[in-house]
Amino acid sequence: MVSTLPAPRASTHGLTEVAPKRPSRAKADYSHRKVLILEDEPSIRNVLCVLLSGVGCEGDVALTDRQALELVSRESFDAVLLDLRSCSYSPEKLVADMERIHPSLVGRVLVITGEVADPQTLDLVERLCLPHVPRSRLVHEIWSQLRRVFGVA
Repeated sequence: MVSTLPAPRASTHGLTEVAPKRPSRAKADYSHRKVLILEDEPSIRNVLCVLLSGVGCEGDVALTDRQALELVSRESFDAVLLDLRSCSYSPEKLVADMERIHPSLVGRVLVITGEVADPQTLDLVERLCLPHVPRSRLVHEIWSQLRRVFGVA
C-alpha cells in the first residue's frame, strides 16, 4: 500500500491544520520537496508524514523495500527516510539500488536507527556516509538532518 500526503495547502486529507505552524523561513526551505518514507511502524510513519506536511513537503509512504524501489523507479524524490528494519533484503543493496535508479539520491538517504544502533548499522552508516537520526531523537533532529540532506543553509 502506498499513500501520499499533500502539501499543507491541499485539503484532500484534512491535514492542513494538524501540523504546527513553522516560521515562513522553514516553509521556504522545504517547500515542494518530495520525500519517500520507508518505515515499518505506523505511528512513526504518521508522525513523519505530519511533520513533512507541516513544512510543505510531500511524503510518499512505502511499506516495503520493494514498494520503495518501485516508487523510486517511477517518481523523483528529493530525499528518502529509511528505517533499516523495514528492509527485507540487504539495506546496503537497497540504498545502492535507489542511488543507481536515481543518482540524485546519493547522499540523500536519511537512516532512522533504533534506540541503540547495532554495530552493523553503524558500520553501514559510516561506510556509505549516510546521515542518520536515532528513533528516540527523530522529532527533535529531523529538521536539522533534512536541512543537511536538502543542502539548505
